Amino acid sequence: MYLGRQPILERNRALHGYELLFRSDAQNHASIRDHFEATAYVVARTFGEFGLTEAIGQHTGYLNFSRDLLFSDIVHLIPPERFVIEILEDTVFDSELIARCAELRKAGFRFAMDDVLTWSPELVEAVPHIDIIKVDFLHCNRDRLSKIAALCKRERKVMLAEKIETHADFELAKAHGFDLFQGYFFARPQVLRSRSTGPAQRCLLKLLIALSGEADIPALESALKQSPQLMVRILRFANASVSAAGRRIGSLREAILAVGTRKIARWVQLLIYADGQSLSPESDPLVQLVGTRARLMELMAQAHNAGLQAYGAGTVDSDAAYMAGVLSLTPVILDIPTHTLSDELQLAEPLRDALVSQTGTLGEMLKIACAFERGESAEVDAACAAIGTLTPELVAALGMRATAWTQEM
Repeated sequence: MYLGRQPILERNRALHGYELLFRSDAQNHASIRDHFEATAYVVARTFGEFGLTEAIGQHTGYLNFSRDLLFSDIVHLIPPERFVIEILEDTVFDSELIARCAELRKAGFRFAMDDVLTWSPELVEAVPHIDIIKVDFLHCNRDRLSKIAALCKRERKVMLAEKIETHADFELAKAHGFDLFQGYFFARPQVLRSRSTGPAQRCLLKLLIALSGEADIPALESALKQSPQLMVRILRFANASVSAAGRRIGSLREAILAVGTRKIARWVQLLIYADGQSLSPESDPLVQLVGTRARLMELMAQAHNAGLQAYGAGTVDSDAAYMAGVLSLTPVILDIPTHTLSDELQLAEPLRDALVSQTGTLGEMLKIACAFERGESAEVDAACAAIGTLTPELVAALGMRATAWTQEM
């Protein structure tokens, strides 16, 4: 079983929360027959194995609930202040369910109606008992959006646009007054190309090139001084790191030595994705996506190396795996062809092959990381089989560890 996550964003693209999703494939031991069982497994994995910190961090979680599940004891395992319960679109709101929702709302639970396509009589029955209306942008008739939005506003409900596939859909949803947004629009190539690629990102790329070439301290000082935001971050972190020893760092050179070039390189790699104009890196979902992908790549490389019978033969450099995860979207952000960027950074052949053609062991790991994000279990299975040392179950566990690491960073 995989624990899938899909981010939910605010109007300024800051991360609001995650919808937790059940993912199954042929290698699973559990046979999932209905929504009740699927959600039960998600809840069990979230609270019993991974924990809230790894699953959703400090953000809000969204869980799909069937009618039967709403009347079960499972609902009482969920802290109401941390989760929104999504009621499936085919659920009938009769007097019994209305009474149950009222009881749970008094206990602090919030409800969302899933996959709304039109303002139907069934929705009218449900509206007084829910807090969030999720409109399916992929299948909803666009001519009905104005009416749906107007009625949601009249009822003072939070509006969530789901299945947003393009930047145009995102802008349309914002124009209709939607509050929250769900979909892959921020991570799709056509949208990434719309993000600003200003001088700050170019400066960070130059710094990344310097770091990849094992630049000495004076060269790093010179490059860092061209990025005041990063320089301040490094100074703050360095001082926090040595504060227990009663020291204070006052120069960039001291900060570089205290933090270390490896950690600086990782910050630089992630900050290339940050939207410095409106979001901090901590709130930018794209930075979190790339950070989690890179950390998952690193963890898979470490697990692969540990699983080899003859250690040293066929191992994968974990630092190269991390960089592959980071650089996998950089060409889209900076509008530079992958092979050109690889040449600029003078990447080693395994890393270049992984990025340009997704070949080799590193390339198979990159396939796994990307497929895991999308919940494509068949692709995860195939790439795991090609590598031989990884399993889908192990990847799922490493994925949660990667999420927790990104949030800590």
